[in-house]
This record gives sequence, C-alpha cells and structure tokens, in this order.
Amino acid sequence: MRRVLTWLLVAAAAIAVAWWVAELPGKVAISVAGLSFEASAPVAVLLGAITLVLLYFAIRAIGFVMFLPRRLRQWNAARHRRSGDAAVTRALVTLAAAEGRAARSASAKARRLLGDTPQTLLLAAEAARLDNDEDAAARIFQLMAERPDAAFLGLRGLFRQATARGDWTAAQQLARQAEAIQPGASWLRQARLELAARTGDWLPALGLAGPDAPLAALATAASGNALTADEGEKLARRAFRADPAFVPAALAYATRLRAAGREGKALEVLREAWTNAAHPALAELALAPVHDALGRVRAATGLVKQRPDHPESHLLLCRLSLAAGLTGEARRHAKAALATGAHDRRAFMLLADIEAGEGGNHTAAVEALRHAASAEPEPAWICGNCKAEQPQWHPACPACHAPASLVWGRRTSATPVLTADATVPRLPS
Repeated sequence: MRRVLTWLLVAAAAIAVAWWVAELPGKVAISVAGLSFEASAPVAVLLGAITLVLLYFAIRAIGFVMFLPRRLRQWNAARHRRSGDAAVTRALVTLAAAEGRAARSASAKARRLLGDTPQTLLLAAEAARLDNDEDAAARIFQLMAERPDAAFLGLRGLFRQATARGDWTAAQQLARQAEAIQPGASWLRQARLELAARTGDWLPALGLAGPDAPLAALATAASGNALTADEGEKLARRAFRADPAFVPAALAYATRLRAAGREGKALEVLREAWTNAAHPALAELALAPVHDALGRVRAATGLVKQRPDHPESHLLLCRLSLAAGLTGEARRHAKAALATGAHDRRAFMLLADIEAGEGGNHTAAVEALRHAASAEPEPAWICGNCKAEQPQWHPACPACHAPASLVWGRRTSATPVLTADATVPRLPS
C-alpha cells in the first residue's frame, strides 16, 4: 500500500510540473551564426531537458570507452584471482588427502595465477615434500627465506628438513636465524629443546625456557654443560630451588657442594630432598663417604629421620642392617616396609635374604621368593612420551629423545601384583 501511494504522489508531482511548464508564457529565441531558432517557452524547456539527457549519456559513453582497457584489466585480474583462489583451495585439499602429484599441480597453478606469494610458495614447498622431492622443497624454502615477508616460514621449513636428515649443526644455525626474526616464538622454544636433546647443549635451551617449561630439569641438565665449577653450582642450586622434590636436581647440587668441600651443606640438601621425595640414589650419594657397615646404618638413620615411616626409608635401613649383621633390625624394617605398602620385589627379596641367613626360617624364605616372583616391579625412570624405562635419569629420553620426559615411577607388568589392600604374607615374629 505504501508503494502505491508513493507512485501516486510521484505521478501527481510529474503532472503538476508538466502542467506548470505547459502554462509558461512567452517565447524563447536563439540566434547563432546567422541561424535563428524561436519556440514557445514550454517547447524550449522540453528541448533543454532532452538535450541534457542526451549530453549525460554521451559523457557516460565517452567515459566507458576511455576506461574500458582498465576495466578489462580489472576483470581479467579478478578472474585470475578467482581461479587462483580455487587452485589454492584445491592444493589444500590434496595436501590434506596426501595426494602429492595433485597437490604439486594445484600449487603450480596457484603460483602461475597468483604469483609467488608466501601462501603459494608454502603450498608448493609442502606439496614437493609430500611428493618426496626434498630438493625442490629446499629450493622453495630458500626462496622464501630470502624474502622479508616469508623469511620465518622459509627458515622453519629448512629447519624441519635439517632435523629430518639429522643435520643438527644446520638446524641450530637455522633456529638462531629464526629467533632473530621472531624472538620468543613458542615453536622456537620447543625446537631449541629438541635440539638440546639431540646435541646435549642445554644452556641455550634454559635461556629460552618459558614460564611453563620444566625449569628444574633444564637447569639440572645445563649444570652438566657449565664451563666452570661455580657456574655449575649456581645452575644446580637454581634447579634444586625450582623443585626441591626433583631428585636429579638434588643429586647435582649435592655433588657440586661435596666437590667444593661443603660436605655439611651437601648432606643438608640430601636430607631435604629425601623429605620431599625419598629415592635410593639420594641415599647412595649420602652414604658414599661412609664405608663402615654400622656407620652406614647410623648415617642412613640420620638421613631418613624426617620420614622414618616411608617405604623407601624402611627398605634402605633393612638393606643396610642386613649388611651390618643386624638381622632382627633388618627383619623389623622389612615387615614395616611391607606394612606401609612397599609390595615390590625389593622388599620380598630382602625378606628372603634375611630368612635364608643363619638362624632364619627356610619356609618363610621360600614363601618370600614366591611372592617376589609376582610382586610389583621396582620403580624406574619412565619416559612419559614413549614409556621406555631407563635405569638412570637423563635430560632427554635415550629412546625417543623427548626432553625432560623421564619421571620416577613403577613399570607396568603383565604379571599380577600385590595392591595396597592385598593380603600381606605372614611373617615370622
């Protein structure tokens, strides 16, 4: 209804204007170069309006002809752009589908239509890699590395190729160049960690460590690369302060302190570490200077005094007491270890050794060995990445080279194990 009213108003206005023009009085006379033209006012107005309309269309036609080449270029560029975008999409699809030949064809078409942009170059390089043509990919990555707008992408591609072929020297150089272009990139932090795991150069990795990085593990590893004893001690102290429960850090710090002649401070660090995370290696280092069997028992008692009821404390004192000939004390600690949940092979094997000794119970020894055969395995350093087991801690897993991935825990076992609520074997009193 509103549209009808609008058209009626427009029509009424047009009729009113036409009526007004038709009623205009007078005549219009024009004389040009001896030619005269005379018409009534309404006719002159109508002719003027027609002349203006014709002039407008003439100007539009001239402008269309003048700008036609530019419009043709724009239209052609837009057509190329649409075709290039389609080729980019096709290249992405074929890359996702792992179709190397098709991806190379689509990326080549995209380069031909859109030119060598960072996007088309990256697609071409990835397509060449997918088609197992690493040389062609390297040439494209190098071309990207020489362009300011694609240098980081090119260096990252070359870095991936260097690590794939095990050229760690080239990889380190490429990582430094990428760091200069994009400082602090999270990918670079991880890349430097991986390089450190391969080359053992942990100081640069520690310098690039972010807030979520395993600082204790990195600082412990870096202390082993220190050029001076003072620098090594500072790094080991930094690792221990970052995580007092991280056993390798405590071992590194205590070893540095002992080498500097600070035996008291070293034992203090080991006792603190035992309180936070009881571990056999801590006891081994703490008792290394003590050779007398009874002296080792006394030293171990001082080491574990903050956590005397921990299973590792009982296992340590059981083993040392047995070595010192304190059979009764050894049996007491073995029973206490089993009572606190240490149902691994070590406890049962120690119990078997106690009962197999002079004055022991042969039947109890056989029973302990039977339980040891199906007991939980001893704790070990286990890689959180590949699950490989290692007898000692390493800054990077020797199996998969994942940095800071080894944690202390129990191995998985296909044989049945005793759980915390399982029945503990009856021990002689």
